[in-house]
Amino acid sequence: MINGQEKVIIALDYPNWKEAEKLVLQIPEVKYYKVGLELYLASRGEAVQNLKKLGKKVFLDLKFHDIPNTVAQACCQAVDQGADILNVHALGGKEMMAKSASAVQEQALKQKREKPLLIAVTLLTSMNEDDLQGVGLSGVEQSVGRLAHLTKEAGLDGVVASPREIKLIREKCGKDFKIICPGVRPTWAAKGDQKRVLTPKEALALGADFLVIGRPITKADNPREAAQRILEEVQ
Repeated sequence: MINGQEKVIIALDYPNWKEAEKLVLQIPEVKYYKVGLELYLASRGEAVQNLKKLGKKVFLDLKFHDIPNTVAQACCQAVDQGADILNVHALGGKEMMAKSASAVQEQALKQKREKPLLIAVTLLTSMNEDDLQGVGLSGVEQSVGRLAHLTKEAGLDGVVASPREIKLIREKCGKDFKIICPGVRPTWAAKGDQKRVLTPKEALALGADFLVIGRPITKADNPREAAQRILEEVQ
């Protein structure tokens, strides 16, 4: 049984490692941290190694989306760097995802380490129906359901999706399929640019495996207090 502290992933959306490290050291209870494009590039990848040295688990959120061979090789590099969770875009297609899944499995065996979770992004939680229509797509739920099913068929471990689509994904992909939910906001926090949101308690009740929470903690006047409030809510 995973406890609440292991279900929360704090998004380290900082422009440098020094600021990120300050937050990590303030909240020793949290096990998982997300390193996205900004911090990964700003630290030249060292944020991942630094977190591992601190005994943390890393969700490397680089959202690979390219031709199958390129993405598979990028996934191998992420495994070598120590990522515990990494992701690709489901819109890259089944072949891209399947090749990446095989590459991650093989690379983990070579490194004699536990295989990281490989997950796919369905639709960004910053997008709503109008945004989809703008890029020639329609139907948020229909698109998410189709992409989640494709992800499972390709052999990946789960998806990143809005908490509002948890029930749909569970119905299509089963209880063992991992669901990582950004777009999670406590009632006392601003939504920011997230458009499809629920509270941490609501998302867990629906069956989320992990919650990615950033600004409600990182932009709080007292980040440790904000984190404690969220951890209490998810226990």
